[in-house]
Amino acid sequence: MITPSARITNFIANLIMLLAVVVMLGAGGYWLIHRPMFNLSRIVIEPMKGNKLEYVSPASIQQTIAGKLQGNFFTINLPEAKKLFEQSPWVRHADITRVWPDGLLLKIEEQEPFAYWNERQMINTWGEVFTANQAELPEDADLPQFNGPAGSEMLVVQRYAELVRWLAPLNLGVDEITLSDRYAWRVELNDNTKLVLGRDPGADALNPHGGQGAVSFASTIERFVQAWPVLKEKVGGRQIAQVDLRYTKGFAITFEPAATTQSDSKEKK
Repeated sequence: MITPSARITNFIANLIMLLAVVVMLGAGGYWLIHRPMFNLSRIVIEPMKGNKLEYVSPASIQQTIAGKLQGNFFTINLPEAKKLFEQSPWVRHADITRVWPDGLLLKIEEQEPFAYWNERQMINTWGEVFTANQAELPEDADLPQFNGPAGSEMLVVQRYAELVRWLAPLNLGVDEITLSDRYAWRVELNDNTKLVLGRDPGADALNPHGGQGAVSFASTIERFVQAWPVLKEKVGGRQIAQVDLRYTKGFAITFEPAATTQSDSKEKK
């Protein structure tokens, strides 16, 4: 007959054996997953779309992760690694999967530069601001210059797109568009003509100080588009420097100073 004390003794012995097995398995598992063969030694980089990456390189990725990527094949925290890879200047999004037994597959969505933003940044084709080395752009990159207060980038992109549509029939393009700190618009066209547009409801909505007297952006541009062909014909060959469209029923024009010819210079002497 097994006494109660014997049952307790057997239970404790079995429990100790079970715990010993668990500890041994845990130690063995820890030893196994930390073998050098599972140290991350290669990262395969592929584009999410297209055939090649324009700006992201193994060297730029290595520079971003140097001394920061933690863990091995088993222990790496993929969400944290994703955040780290997305700190690389030209990386917009990154997807990471493990590659047995010591690698990672890194699929990259690159930034697609659309315009320069203020002094040192750029705006991508999604209207997002990012920072990267502008010297890495191709030599034939012809990006417009966008300027504006922080948080206004989406509105600036929207107004630029509207301008491009309105100006296309006139064979005019936009080199620079600026939303000032007072939330008023200025535009420089690709023929060096400057447009002063004032505020519009969209800009006033962003203005933390409020605004009054905003005029529809489209109606202001429409006035310019309708008047431009006639205006160019009337001024002949004179170069228009600026068109001020802040007036409700018209606009003011400033001309470039007339160039001094060589004969004029001799007569003045």
